[in-house]
Amino acid sequence: MEFIANEGKKVEIKVGEDIYLRHCIKTKFINQGESYIEIFKKYVLPIYEEGDIISCSEKIIALCQNRIIKREEIKIGFWAKLLSKFASHPTTGVGVSETIKMQYAIDTVGLVKVIYASIMSAITKLFGKRGVFYKIVGIEVSGLDGFYGKVWREYSDIGIKIPENPDGVCDEIKEKLGISCMIVDANDLGREILGKSSDITLSEIELKEMIKDNPAGQDRQLTPLILIRRKMQKND
Repeated sequence: MEFIANEGKKVEIKVGEDIYLRHCIKTKFINQGESYIEIFKKYVLPIYEEGDIISCSEKIIALCQNRIIKREEIKIGFWAKLLSKFASHPTTGVGVSETIKMQYAIDTVGLVKVIYASIMSAITKLFGKRGVFYKIVGIEVSGLDGFYGKVWREYSDIGIKIPENPDGVCDEIKEKLGISCMIVDANDLGREILGKSSDITLSEIELKEMIKDNPAGQDRQLTPLILIRRKMQKND
């Protein structure tokens, strides 16, 4: 098969002593409540070979699981309005500088923890350290997507939570379709491995290196699935 990369990305990437090929799989727009098994069956199964790994955006799994919260379900209060004024403004989507995500953080982990995280974030920024706020409040807050219509207007008024039981989802896909996969939260600033099928023996560091340039892209590419295949070497 011909491996295709998104604009500005490369097909090949070196991880340790190995070279991997990445192919961006074009899908339709994935809607809330769809079946991720059917999505993998339609778009992945025809081109998948044993030994491949599929990197899957956390967003489509969460949408399939109906892991969303609507804008009208969040009631913004005084503390969210105040604390959001002091937060950094990310370029990759909505952060806690937006009152709605700050309120979500308060509702999710509690006001005391959010205030503590805000104070520690302000202190550590003086020493050039960033990301402390999200480390303290945790992945449920940092992983919230949506409430952001710049790229997809469909996400303007919904927040997309992180998937539930991502390891279990990956193992279900492996069991039903024979496809090894990982669920990732990736953008142009960083990436996290949220879950992986239990047959994958590569380390989290190696898996992150495979997608360190965010091959799925961050705009309207419609490539939430990346097929990763080890390139055969002469000495293999």
